[in-house]
Amino acid sequence: MASSLLISHSYLLSFSQSPTLFPFHLKTTAIKQRQRQHYSPPSRHLNIVSSSAASASLEALIFDCDGVILESEHLHRQAYNDAFAHFNVICSSSLPLNWSPDFYDVLQNRIGGGKPKMRWYFKEHGWPSSNLFEKPPEDDESRAKLIDTLQDWKTERYKEIIKSGTVEPRPGVLRLMDEAKAAGKKLAVCSAATKSSVILCLENLIGMERFQGLDCFLAGDDVKEKKPDPSIYVTASERLGVSERDCLVVEDSVIGLQVDI
Repeated sequence: MASSLLISHSYLLSFSQSPTLFPFHLKTTAIKQRQRQHYSPPSRHLNIVSSSAASASLEALIFDCDGVILESEHLHRQAYNDAFAHFNVICSSSLPLNWSPDFYDVLQNRIGGGKPKMRWYFKEHGWPSSNLFEKPPEDDESRAKLIDTLQDWKTERYKEIIKSGTVEPRPGVLRLMDEAKAAGKKLAVCSAATKSSVILCLENLIGMERFQGLDCFLAGDDVKEKKPDPSIYVTASERLGVSERDCLVVEDSVIGLQVDI
């Protein structure tokens, strides 16, 4: 099984150019070896220093994108809320749907992928009226059209935010990538987001040279099932030619950490 590293908020990562990882020095983080044990969400105030996630056989680092390479939760939430306002998506109130920071944080750690998030929400809270459908859609085709349209618009809005030049990579990420590469480790990025938005993020935040130097890159479009299904990481392991037990996965969400590979 692969090791998983869960990252939350600010942190400092260090990589040794020897065959093993130096201890990861992390603020508000949790590290868990994938041993089919119960996982409890990490406290926002934990301070943990551990090297247990690393081993001498570590051959590859696999990064999630959102929340790991960049702090993006608030950006995605903004893009969703802008989409809801643009299409006047109304559920139970008379105002367009607006996901609060606290609610989106819970949603992000419960449902992987943008379309599944919206489908889950509408099933739980009622399908909305909108500029697309005067009345809440009742058949599967109309509901799929609503979700597809919202997701497409949201993706373009998110790209606009990324291209604004105001977004930067999280501290320590580029150094970790460079030091891992120099140490002969393989690098991959696996994200549940749409491929076009992930490519845009990587080109703008890690640069074309690092992006093109990745040994593997997979997005949500490349696999049928979203996290916590392990498909994306299993596929990455296969394409890297590295055993799952020799991969370290860097994740930011409980959904990502629940992946069992």
